[in-house]
Amino acid sequence: MDLSIVIPARNEMFLQRTITDILENIEADTEVIAVCDGVWPEPPVYDHPRVTIVKTPEPIGQRAATNLGVRVSQAKYVAKADAHCGFAKGFDRVLMADCQPDWIVVPMMFNFNAFEWLCEECGNRTGQGFEPHECGKCSGTQFEMDVVWKPRKHNTVSWRFDKDMRFQYWRKHGRQNRSVELLESMSFIGAFMMMERDYFWKLGGCDEAHGSWGQFGTEWACKTWLSGGKLVTNKKTWFGHMFRTGNFRDGERSTFPYPLDARQVEKARSYSRDLWLGDKWPQAIHPLSWLVERFKPVPDWHDN
Repeated sequence: MDLSIVIPARNEMFLQRTITDILENIEADTEVIAVCDGVWPEPPVYDHPRVTIVKTPEPIGQRAATNLGVRVSQAKYVAKADAHCGFAKGFDRVLMADCQPDWIVVPMMFNFNAFEWLCEECGNRTGQGFEPHECGKCSGTQFEMDVVWKPRKHNTVSWRFDKDMRFQYWRKHGRQNRSVELLESMSFIGAFMMMERDYFWKLGGCDEAHGSWGQFGTEWACKTWLSGGKLVTNKKTWFGHMFRTGNFRDGERSTFPYPLDARQVEKARSYSRDLWLGDKWPQAIHPLSWLVERFKPVPDWHDN
């Protein structure tokens, strides 16, 4: 295979839809490795010659599941994708064509409209989010989830982190470099990334000491930049990412099934601050200050 797209998933309701979207849009010798983290998905994933399913007996977390999927791969390139994403036609071919051995590449990102709520009484639509309790046009209380699966209007191409190592969007940097097709970015959101498989392991894979979730984009951005590589947004193609919208009314199904415990998130942030602000990553050839100065002026780091 040219590329293995690893999808760590814990009972993600859009896993099969994401896989279908990938298979419909690939133009290279690309496969999907879905790692079902302790739970079989519902709805189930269909058999397909380009899809490998790995099921762990117990939940191991998003980072460990990503590492496991990459260990299964034998492709030259690997990508990590969230289980609720859509993709442009030929995204795999475009990303691989421009990727260098020490690069992490991401496509430009659209906020993805995966579903809407359809009132069963009058047909009125309510946007993606919590299931409504009552229709805004009639007194209907029964709703059907209508999967629309399309990107929204605006895209994002540049991201950063602040002095507390918290992820931030950086739209000004994107606007200032509107004509650049391969745009260097300080960080990224973590929902999709691609690199050579050997480079993934050269950078140590996902650092499971962070915990399951949190600081994913910051981790990989710092790893590549501080070791002499680059993080590049390829604006020749795109992907769409559905942002979590909480639990549905029955409290059992969620668009974000990985548990989001505030203590675990803060643990990841604390670990990240200590690692990067303390310049403790052993593979770094540059201090963090070098990266901040490279993108100067960076909001929060450089006043005014």
